[in-house]
Amino acid sequence: MFAVYAARIDRDQPLSGLELGERPAPEARQGWSTVHVRAASLNHHDLWSLRGVGLPEGRLPMILGCDAAGVDEDGNEVVLHSVIGQTGHGVGPDEPRSILTERYQGTFAEQVSVPTWNILPKPKELSFEEAACLPTAWLTAYRMLFTNAGVRPGDSVLVQGAGGGVATAAIVLGRAAGLRVFATSRDEAKRKRALELGAVEAVEPGARLPQRVDAVIETVGAATWSHSVKSLRPGGTLVISGATSGDAPSHAELTRIFFLELKVVGSTMGTKDELEDLLSFCAATGVRPVIDEVLPLDRAREGFERLASGDQFGKIVLTNG
Repeated sequence: MFAVYAARIDRDQPLSGLELGERPAPEARQGWSTVHVRAASLNHHDLWSLRGVGLPEGRLPMILGCDAAGVDEDGNEVVLHSVIGQTGHGVGPDEPRSILTERYQGTFAEQVSVPTWNILPKPKELSFEEAACLPTAWLTAYRMLFTNAGVRPGDSVLVQGAGGGVATAAIVLGRAAGLRVFATSRDEAKRKRALELGAVEAVEPGARLPQRVDAVIETVGAATWSHSVKSLRPGGTLVISGATSGDAPSHAELTRIFFLELKVVGSTMGTKDELEDLLSFCAATGVRPVIDEVLPLDRAREGFERLASGDQFGKIVLTNG
């Protein structure tokens, strides 16, 4: 079957290890199901995999892609939960939790095999392209906001780095949930787009906000860390799920954190139950993932180049047929 895969690891030029071509179709395995992929979306996780983060050379070649929506063996339209081994279903008793493509072949292919437990019904209200955007970036944003930040309607939140998948999802979900959303971006066009999606104000990174916020959604890391901490009200919560600009900020702001009794919470992906709630939320409210571009699978390299450049706003989706 045709697939997009990591053939080599290159920490400095990750796209040099990206290949498109024929790979073996999934084999039957007890407790697992094969899904015919209709749409799959790109994540920064795919670029990190090409750099060897979470993917050692001994597991190559590895078909990339965590997120997908498609049709299962019984003809049902489904969405995949990307965390494998979260409950032990379909894996060995000693196997640690992992994200798809760290140990198992991914979704940038005509077919993918996952534990049957990891399959959820796709709401009829969502297209395959829309549903394929939800299991990683949008689920991460959902958990950051509603589980780990614990914000409620009327609360305020700062979203750093508008344009990225998680940040964009946080803006849209926050607005739909009745939050007062502020956003940052270095790019004027992205700040304007954030306002169109519902942010009450969009500023350059580091700019002073008109008020201190209840929570910060942080995926940028070192470049925005100090600003994130300084933007919180006393007792506020900073939730971090990534560090695209590096994980070693020049100012950790430790004094401010303990003196103002701020909370710093790490967040990774989400649970199957949270994904089910997110799917229902989108179906019921009319909220839809922001899609930057849809490409056929054989043009995946263009999508990877766009993601690597940081020019996208929202999700890049690959489709089969």
